[in-house]
Amino acid sequence: MSEHTRPFSRRAFVGGAAAFGISLCLPPLMPAKAHAVTAAEKQAEANAALEKLNAMQEKLDRAEVSLYAAETERDDAQARMDEAQGRIDSASSRISELQDKLGNRARSMYRSGSSTFLDLLLGATTFQAFASNWDLLNDMNQNDADMVEETKTLRSEVESEKAVYEEQRNVAAQKAEEAEAVKRQVTENADRLKELEAQENELAEQLRKDMMTIPNIIDASVPIGKDDSENVEVQRFGEPAVPDFDVPYHTDIMERFDGIDLDAARRVAGNGFYYLMGDIARLHSAVISYARDFMINRGFTYCVPPFMIRANVVTGVMSFAEMDAMMYKIEGEDLYLIGTSEHSMIGKFIDQILDEKSLPQTLTSYSPCFRKEKGAHGLEERGVYRIHQFEKQEMIVVCKPEESPMWFDRLWQNTVDLFRSLDIPVRTLECCSGDLADLKVKSVDVEAWSPRQKKYFEVGSCSNLGDAQARRLKIRVKAEDGTKYLAHTLNNTVVAPPRMLIAFLENNLQADGSVRVPEALRPYMGGQELLVPKH
Repeated sequence: MSEHTRPFSRRAFVGGAAAFGISLCLPPLMPAKAHAVTAAEKQAEANAALEKLNAMQEKLDRAEVSLYAAETERDDAQARMDEAQGRIDSASSRISELQDKLGNRARSMYRSGSSTFLDLLLGATTFQAFASNWDLLNDMNQNDADMVEETKTLRSEVESEKAVYEEQRNVAAQKAEEAEAVKRQVTENADRLKELEAQENELAEQLRKDMMTIPNIIDASVPIGKDDSENVEVQRFGEPAVPDFDVPYHTDIMERFDGIDLDAARRVAGNGFYYLMGDIARLHSAVISYARDFMINRGFTYCVPPFMIRANVVTGVMSFAEMDAMMYKIEGEDLYLIGTSEHSMIGKFIDQILDEKSLPQTLTSYSPCFRKEKGAHGLEERGVYRIHQFEKQEMIVVCKPEESPMWFDRLWQNTVDLFRSLDIPVRTLECCSGDLADLKVKSVDVEAWSPRQKKYFEVGSCSNLGDAQARRLKIRVKAEDGTKYLAHTLNNTVVAPPRMLIAFLENNLQADGSVRVPEALRPYMGGQELLVPKH
């Protein structure tokens, strides 16, 4: 394809615009226009709900302030009422005291036989006695007058305090009514706030789902094509050979070694399962062990991950379409069986901020894998080619964005080197745009040669997902200067028996029905150089 006819590349266009200082926001190349429209509408709804929520929150805050002020005024009024009541009680006590004194004076005069003040004066026998009694009468009159005046004053103060008390009681009652009204408003606002929060959460979740259906932006180097029929061969390794004898179907080869029982597996678990036995089962384990050590020797850290993961990890590592087609859900649990250990290995870094110095993270992992494998399968996919359960050795890398292209090439080369070490011819195909899963930036399939079919078939896949998984799982990197950015993630199949055994058996089958064991695998097969059929 010439430079003039090459399809539009968003990556190149954005890069060219950026060179001139122009900031562009382009929609994904592959998704339907409806996705973007729906996302925009949902965003608008979410923003509107958020504005309502903020307005209600402000109103609620004002109502709470008013309630606090009303309750404070009510408490102040109650304090003033208590103070007035104290003064009333004190004045009443003083009035009672004065009344007691006046009563005691009257009783004393009555007991002395003096019914009037004049009796005291007339009863004096001398001038001195008269003068003394006159002074006593003046003192008594003055004391009585003072007590009467104090009583009047205190009674006046009591009436005044009672008036204040009544006024404060009325104010307190009014403030209590206002406080109750504010409380009712606060309750109504709180209920409305809950409704708006529920709407906001619902819209945010729908918006998140809509955004997750938008595919990643593919690399500019990816060939444009409609499906896997337009994938582009990159390289071949090893010479594909066709022997001068007939190569049986892989299950027929295995049965000659008493190495497989599909009927028993069907009775136990249904279609898509198998029993491997004897030399074939041992060969299966040997391949896995060899692949493990092969990757360890290339500097990868060996890991056995969880075989079940939570839903937030599933949606973080794959699209909803892939999830529906592949994953088995554990009933009643927030758990899924993994379809590949890539899922739990990338999930290992969920919500983590990685020190830049710790990158790259290079891991190789073993796990069983479980897949629904929906859809119709052809005749060549019988036996152990496409099954619900298999085992796999995987490799994953978490690295800096600028290093992901380099690691992409190193990962698929590891798989090629492993197959070549087992004398199995392979080739690599670069996946075209129509064959890329939604989250992938770039992908390469590794295919092994089938002498029986006289063609290649897929035995592994290497993918660069850019920052798609890191964005969903919040896998961030902290640079030396303190800035944070999203990591890039990559994954690749090392080897996945029993499908890989199809290529192994066909390419190492001898004319007499025996199977040659390549030198690299012999230490894992107890030193055997040849597997001999039982019949």
